[in-house]
Amino acid sequence: MREEASGGVAAERVASQWWAKGLLFENCNCTAVCPGHVHFSQPCTHEVCHGFWAIRVREGEVDGVRLDGLDAVVVYESPQVMIDGGWRELLLISDQATERQRAGLEAILTGSLGGPWEVLGRFVKEWLPTRAVRIEIEDEPMSKKVRIAGLLEGAVSAIRGRNRAQPVTFENIYNQIHDPHQVIARGETRFDDGRIVIRTEGTHGLWSNFTWGP
Repeated sequence: MREEASGGVAAERVASQWWAKGLLFENCNCTAVCPGHVHFSQPCTHEVCHGFWAIRVREGEVDGVRLDGLDAVVVYESPQVMIDGGWRELLLISDQATERQRAGLEAILTGSLGGPWEVLGRFVKEWLPTRAVRIEIEDEPMSKKVRIAGLLEGAVSAIRGRNRAQPVTFENIYNQIHDPHQVIARGETRFDDGRIVIRTEGTHGLWSNFTWGP
């Protein structure tokens, strides 16, 4: 199966052995909780939903190439009803990755190796050219941050529950790329690459520990 996308990325299903585990956190311009996060058929808060997914691969492998410690960010822009498709996405991969690591992680996140990102990739109309950048991620117990100098500043902080020492969580919620246990948060983002512009404050955020495979 091959799906051509403008911007230079083609989603082509490739037979490959791979897996990945790590941290995934996000922020978009919806009020908490993003309706599209619960299900893509639910209308998002605004006519255009835009945000990011920040990824830290703690462990992973594609055809014998280790991905441990690599960071990536997927920036997206979608219509209000996400299931309608027509998304635009930009993939940013750590400049610390070797060429083979970058190719492997790009293949996972564009969906060409199958798995959860293949499902999301069906909604993407335009892939902007992948970029190698220096990504800084801070992983604290009650907050997560991502920074790409001159391009992205993003942060999410947990919403506290009745027990002030513990965050509010989802349990047993189905989502393609997140674990069923998710921490609900509020976030803020500043992003501008000249094509996608994101300005959020106090909007939908969350994080989980993911496990991906074909």
